[in-house]
Formats: sequence, structure tokens, C-alpha cells
Amino acid sequence: MLEEMKERVCDGNIALAEHDLVIFTWGNLSEIDFDKRVVGIKPSGVSFQELEPKDIVLLDLEGRVLEGSKRSSSDTPTHLEIYRNFPEVKAIVHTHSTHATAFAQAMKEIECFGTTHADHFYGSVPVTRKLKAEEIVNDYEANTGKVIVECLKEKGIDPLEVPACLVANHGPFVFGESAEKAVENAVVLEQVARMNLETLKTNSGVKPIDSALLDKHFLRKHGKNAYYGQPKSQGD
Repeated sequence: MLEEMKERVCDGNIALAEHDLVIFTWGNLSEIDFDKRVVGIKPSGVSFQELEPKDIVLLDLEGRVLEGSKRSSSDTPTHLEIYRNFPEVKAIVHTHSTHATAFAQAMKEIECFGTTHADHFYGSVPVTRKLKAEEIVNDYEANTGKVIVECLKEKGIDPLEVPACLVANHGPFVFGESAEKAVENAVVLEQVARMNLETLKTNSGVKPIDSALLDKHFLRKHGKNAYYGQPKSQGD
């Protein structure tokens, strides 16, 4: 099972590069198996083009290495902090994708202006507060995770309904129920961020989508009475 995890994490990281969400070594993906309390994550500084399943580092939720000869991503403490607080999150993606990062650097949430956004995110994608100087100097990566957790909890956001958070001055962290879904959410986040910026260029005074239309588009895909797509056959 852990070999399968390493393959999924490797494939997910490579997919980030294939979708032009990362360049060089700028980003990472992790996945967790809560039953085994094992996290698989990309090693630090290894290019996506060279990544292999054997390179994936396995750790426990306290950050102790269980398997792997390489140093894990420098963002590992951020991922672990999110997993410890949101057990519904099974995978995390971090990128520096251009348009989503532009919002993070501007410390501006990505508001929901239309149905493309509403199909995937149940409202605005939030942005954290700035880290304090002492939070940067001491345990920076862990504190990055803590401000994400703080932001989501203070705003009452379900991380699977709005599966992304922008870290102020930094970039997006994206969540999913699987590595594949986290990658999909990261792709969609970048696209809606780009559309948002183009919308603001066209009409700087644009207002967020009406709540009725937001509800309709999100819940028809994700609600208990969702009807978008094909029904699952019994046993799927």
C-alpha cells in the first residue's frame, strides 16, 4: 500500500509540472493515509522531471522520517499542520502558479464572480493574515500551516468546499480528497484566478455572484442532491 502511495504522490507532483503550475522545483504535493498515519511528500529541491516513486519521503504526523533517503520538502511542517487539523483533507498541493500567487502577493482573496468559480469553490478563496516577524524567524513553515488553519477556522470554511487558501505574500495551498483531486483543484484555482484578474480589468467594480446562483452551481455538483455528471453504479 505504501508503494502505491509513493506512486500516486510521484504522479501527482509530475502532473503539477504537466499542467504548468510549477517550474524548476517550485512546489510540492503530499498525500496522507490516516489509518496508517503516514504522509508521503516530494523531496526538497528535486526537479519534477527527475522525480521517481523511490524518491518520495514517508513520514509520520510528527514529521519523523519512516522511509526515504532524501530530505523531505521544506514545506513539510506546513502540510503536517493542515493534516493534523483537518482529517477530511487527504492531499495537499503547494504551487507558485502565476495568477493565484498574484492574489496571494496582493493579499487579496479570489472572489467568486461567476459560475466557473462556483462550480468548484463555494465562495471566495481566502487569504491569510501576514505572518509576524517572530513567526517567520522561528518555525516559519509550521507557522505557515498555522495561519492557514487559523484562517479557515476563523472564517468557518470547510476545506473541501473551498479547497484552497492563499498565504499572504507567498502563494496557494490547495486541498483534496485524493492526490488526483488536489491537482485538479490546483488547476482550477489557477484558471479562476486568471479569469478573476481579467474580469477586474474589464470591470473593476464587479460584484460577487448572487448567493442563489452560487448555491445552484456548487450544490448541483457537490451537494447531497447533486445531479451533475453520471450516477455511480452500485459498488463504485
